[in-house]
Amino acid sequence: MWGLVDRHTGRVGYKGGVKAIGLAADPPVIDCSGWVALLLSTGMEAANRASGRTPFTDHDVAAVDTWSDRLIEELAQRSGYILEGDRISLDTLPPYATIGLRQGGGAWAKNHPRPRGITHVVQIVRRPEDGAPFVSEAQGWSEPRGLRLMSLPAWLDVTRAYLKRGEAWAVNAFVEHGARAGHTATGMC
Repeated sequence: MWGLVDRHTGRVGYKGGVKAIGLAADPPVIDCSGWVALLLSTGMEAANRASGRTPFTDHDVAAVDTWSDRLIEELAQRSGYILEGDRISLDTLPPYATIGLRQGGGAWAKNHPRPRGITHVVQIVRRPEDGAPFVSEAQGWSEPRGLRLMSLPAWLDVTRAYLKRGEAWAVNAFVEHGARAGHTATGMC
């Protein structure tokens, strides 16, 4: 995942509704769920190669290629894990958490109701040299627009207003089948 982040951060713009195929456009663009889906599918495929088995099925990989709200729903159901609102912190997040936020979205969000109202999704990635956590996201409503990278502590600080019950949810995409997270912060979806 870090290779994708390193290659594209600061070089790819944001465009709503555009998935990974937008990276081939001139100039390249993507939306938040397209970016997270690409990161997750790449991470799952890498985990399969590294383990020499298949902890993530073709269905698992295909299931993340969806919109932000469905992505969080799918991962919560598969993993049995969801953390909500102010329980999301540096100490409680899984190492590679996927976080969904309810941030409005304008007219398109009103015309397309979503479970939990999730309209934005981000992915925690880790710098290979030291394992430091960062948030990678495709952002369309704040500067800089497009793919950006922030340290997890800094992202938590600037996102604090959204980290409330009913506004934010974190899931663990990298829990293998049969190895559920062991607890849920708010229960199953």
